[in-house]
Amino acid sequence: MEIETEDYVTAGKLHIKKSLYELVKKEIAPKTEVTNKNFWASLEKILSDFMPRNAALLKKRDALQKKIDAWHIEHRGKKHKPAAYKKFLKEIGYLVDEVEDFNINTENVDDEIAVVPGPQLVVPLDNARYVLNAVNARWGSLYDASYTTDTIPQGNGCRRIKKYNPIRGDRVIERGRNLLDRHFALERDTHKHVTQYLIRDNQLVVHFGDGSETTLLKPQQFIGYTGKPDFPDSVLLCHHNLHLEIKFGDGLFIGRRDHAKIYDIHIESAITAIMDCEDSVASVDTEDKLKVYRNWLGLMKGTLVRTVEKDDKTIERTMEPDKEFIGTNGKPVLKKGRSLMLVRNVGSHLYTDMVLYNDEQVPESMVDLLVTSLCAIHDIKGSSKRPNSLKGSVYIVKPKMHGPEEVAFANELFTRAEEVLKLSKNSLKMGIMDEERRTSVNLKACIKAASERLVFINTGFLDRTGDDIHTNMEAGPVIPKAEIKHAKWLQAYEASNVQIGLECGLKDKAQIGKGMWAMPEEMQNMMKTKIQHLKAGANTSWVPSPVAATLHSIHYHRLNVKSRQDALMTAAKIPVDDILDIPIIDKKRKLSPLEIRHELENNAQGILGYVSRWVGQGVGCSKVPDINDVALMEDCATLRISSQHIANWLHHGVITKEEVRDAMKRMAVIVDRQNRDDRHYEPMSKDFNESVPFQAALDLVLKGRKQANGYTEFILYKRRQEQKILA
Repeated sequence: MEIETEDYVTAGKLHIKKSLYELVKKEIAPKTEVTNKNFWASLEKILSDFMPRNAALLKKRDALQKKIDAWHIEHRGKKHKPAAYKKFLKEIGYLVDEVEDFNINTENVDDEIAVVPGPQLVVPLDNARYVLNAVNARWGSLYDASYTTDTIPQGNGCRRIKKYNPIRGDRVIERGRNLLDRHFALERDTHKHVTQYLIRDNQLVVHFGDGSETTLLKPQQFIGYTGKPDFPDSVLLCHHNLHLEIKFGDGLFIGRRDHAKIYDIHIESAITAIMDCEDSVASVDTEDKLKVYRNWLGLMKGTLVRTVEKDDKTIERTMEPDKEFIGTNGKPVLKKGRSLMLVRNVGSHLYTDMVLYNDEQVPESMVDLLVTSLCAIHDIKGSSKRPNSLKGSVYIVKPKMHGPEEVAFANELFTRAEEVLKLSKNSLKMGIMDEERRTSVNLKACIKAASERLVFINTGFLDRTGDDIHTNMEAGPVIPKAEIKHAKWLQAYEASNVQIGLECGLKDKAQIGKGMWAMPEEMQNMMKTKIQHLKAGANTSWVPSPVAATLHSIHYHRLNVKSRQDALMTAAKIPVDDILDIPIIDKKRKLSPLEIRHELENNAQGILGYVSRWVGQGVGCSKVPDINDVALMEDCATLRISSQHIANWLHHGVITKEEVRDAMKRMAVIVDRQNRDDRHYEPMSKDFNESVPFQAALDLVLKGRKQANGYTEFILYKRRQEQKILA
C-alpha cells in the first residue's frame, strides 16, 4: 500500500510517526537502560516474527466463523441437537480437548491482586482527569459517598439541598457507626456511645459517656494511628484484608456535631484500577494515542499532573502519596495511597499507521505492548515518585483473545518483550478477558497457556453477548436483549468462569472478576444487588466511579470472599454444553409489533447516544441517557451487543432496513434533545445525510453482520477520522 512518509522517521524497515519517535526518545526511554535505537530495532524484529502469525490467527477466526455459519444454515429449521453441535465444534478445532488438572504458578504478584479483595475501576487512559480520579480512589470517604448518593433516601427531612442538611448528616453518621459495629465490634456496648478513641499499651481503647472503657472485640483489627496517642488524628483498622481509617477533628461541621469528634470514615475502596487503551478510549490516530501513552508514562513515573481552573484559581491534581501511621509496636506502618494499576492494551484485530513495517500498518497491540512495558520500567526499576508495583511486576490485560492458541501467542509476545526490554522472566503479568465464546468454552486451556504469568480473568456480559450473537448469527433471530440476561448460556458462562478459575488455583494468587455496574446514579440498587458478584466467587468487580467503589467496598466487609470461594470449590461442574446453548426465539413465539418496535428503538437509541459522542466528540466512555433518560455507562462493548442485535433481527426478517432507518431518525431526535445542553454537541437530525455520527450508527447496523466478530472499531475508527478532518 502507498503511504505518505514525510511525517515519519525511518529506522531499518520501520517508518515511525515523528511524534511517537520523539516521545519514546525524549520522554520514555531515558533512565530505562533501553536505548531508542535498540527499542525500534527490537520492535522491527518482533513485527517480522509475529505479524504473519497474527494475520494467520485472524484468518483462522474468519474461517471458523464461516464453518459455523454453514452449519447453522444447513440445520436451520431442524431441531437443535447439542451433542451433534458440540461434536462439530470439536472437529473444526473450535473446541479443544480439556487439559489435565494444574495450578497456575505465577510469582511476584502484588497483594492487591493476590490477597486483597475489593472493587476495580476501569478508566479511559486518554483522559488525565479520569485517570487521576481513578488512581486516587484507593481511599474514599464513606460520609461523602453516603451523603451525595441515593443510598440515603431523601424523605423524612433528608433531602439533599445546597447547604449542609444536618438531618441527612445524622443519617450518614448513623451509617458509619453501624458499619463499625458490624465489622469492628467492641468487646461491649456500641460505637454509637463512644465519646473518645485513644491508644494505650499499643491497643485501641474507647471511652463512653459514663466514664467506662472497653477495647475492640478483636484487638488485632487495630493496625495503627496518626497524631498523639491520647488524642489521635485517625486510627487504622483492618477487616478481610481491607483497611478503614476513622478520622477525628472538629474543624469540619460534621465533626463538631459528633460526640466522638469523628468527622469522616475513609474506606479502602478501588483496590485496583485498569487503565484502558481499548473499549473506553476513542483513539484513532497517533495524536490520540500519544495522550494515552503520555498519561501511562506519567502514572509509571508518578508525575502525572492535571491543571484545573476553579473559582479563578489554578489547582494541580496529582497522584496521592502513601499513608503513614504509627503501628502497634511504635514503628511506622505504610499503606498504599493509590490503586494498583493494570493497563489494558488493544485487541489483536486492530492495526495502526503509527508505525509501518515494509510500508504496511502493524498490529496496534504489539506497539501497545512494547511502549506501555517500556513506560513501566520507570516503576519496576524503582525510580517512580509514586510506586505502583512493589513486586516488580507489570500488569497487562489482554482483551478479545479467541481461545488458547491466541493466549499462547500473546504469552510468546510477552516473553519476547521481556527479553528486548531486559526485564526479568514473567515480570509482564497477563490478565485474560473472558469475553469471546471461543475463550469461554476453552477457558482452562487458555489459563494453562499463560499459567506462569496469569493474574486475572473476568467475565464481561456485553462483549461476550455481542460475540455470542455474531457467532450464532445464522442460527435464527436472537431473543430480546433483556431476556439474554437470564439465558441458560449466560448463567453457565458466569458460573463456569469462577469455577474454572478456582480449579486452576487462582485463589490467593490472582483476580477473578465480574463486570460493570452500568448505572452510576443508582447506588441504592447497586448496594442491593452487586453483592451477588461476591456470592458468585469473584474477588473483584467493576464499578463506574470512585464513589461507587467506596460503596461497593462495603460488600467485601460483609462477605468473606475467600470463604465463599472455598465453598464453591465443591460445586457441581458446569457442562460446556450449557455455555453453548443458543438463545434464539422459539418458533412458536410470535413477537408483537409493539415488542419489536420497543426492542428496535431501545437498541437504536443506545447506539446513537454513544456513537454521537464517540464519533462526534472523540469521547470513548461516558454516561449516556437511555431511552428512559436513565444515565448508563457506555463503551464499545455496549455498542457491540446493540448493533449485533439489530443486525441479527434484520438478517432474519424480524425488521426491515426501512424500519431501521426510520427508528434511527426518530431516536436521533431524542438523542439530540438529551444533549441539548452540551455546547460541543452537533445535532444529528439537522441533516441526517451529512451527519457523520448518524451515518456511522447506520453502518454499524446495516453492515454489522459483515464486521469480523461483530467488532465495532473498524467503522468507528473510519468515521471518527472522517469527523476529525471535517472539524
